[in-house]
Amino acid sequence: MKEIKLDILAICAHPDDAELGCSGTLLSASSYGKKIGIVDLTQGELGTNGTAQIRQQEAKEASNILGLAVRENLGLPDGFFEINQNSLLLVIQIIRLYRPEIVFTNAPSDRHPDHKRAAELVKRACFLSGLPKIKTFTNSQQQQNAFRPKKLYHFIQANYLQPDFVVDITPFWKKKLEAIRAYKSQFFTEEDDSKQKTFISTPEFMEFIEARAREFGQSIGTEFGEGFLKTSQIGVKNIFEIF
Repeated sequence: MKEIKLDILAICAHPDDAELGCSGTLLSASSYGKKIGIVDLTQGELGTNGTAQIRQQEAKEASNILGLAVRENLGLPDGFFEINQNSLLLVIQIIRLYRPEIVFTNAPSDRHPDHKRAAELVKRACFLSGLPKIKTFTNSQQQQNAFRPKKLYHFIQANYLQPDFVVDITPFWKKKLEAIRAYKSQFFTEEDDSKQKTFISTPEFMEFIEARAREFGQSIGTEFGEGFLKTSQIGVKNIFEIF
């Protein structure tokens, strides 16, 4: 792990969650000079298609497409990770290492139980990370300083949830699709339609992803959008900063 100050860190259950849920917003932030990163809690090893090794390579390709400053994998067990002291301390260590102003994480309610569990794990870790009496250390055994991100937002996944705000990702839509399609083992591609059929491996799923982005975009008068849920009130000093 290399120590670097991030502006936004997405902490998600599986490799490809961030690409599907918030990569357009990450790309938008990067276009303004912000440093962005992703931490995957698991290797997605229980996925019907592909393997942990394949998904690791796909995540690397997607990271290059997104221009991430960092990408880490915490290696928690896919499908079986728990919200306990061990997993909380691992996430706290990551938050204190990269000190993001904003954290994105999974939807608080979704068809995949890992997503809801990851959302709660990250929410708790963001709070606990600000408590100085919780001691964590870097790999070189240096004690970390307490740090709490300013904002935590949940992106929206398979289940429809009414967003609290929507980000215009129209200029970054094609790049977002490119990052998603880096996961060739998971999603439908014209070159390989031999995958076992799952919720995400069909052409219809990719159509759903586009339809959802168009729906969110339409709600704010743009072509494509990504919706988010807030965990605290959003303060505004300049009313003209609201799109």
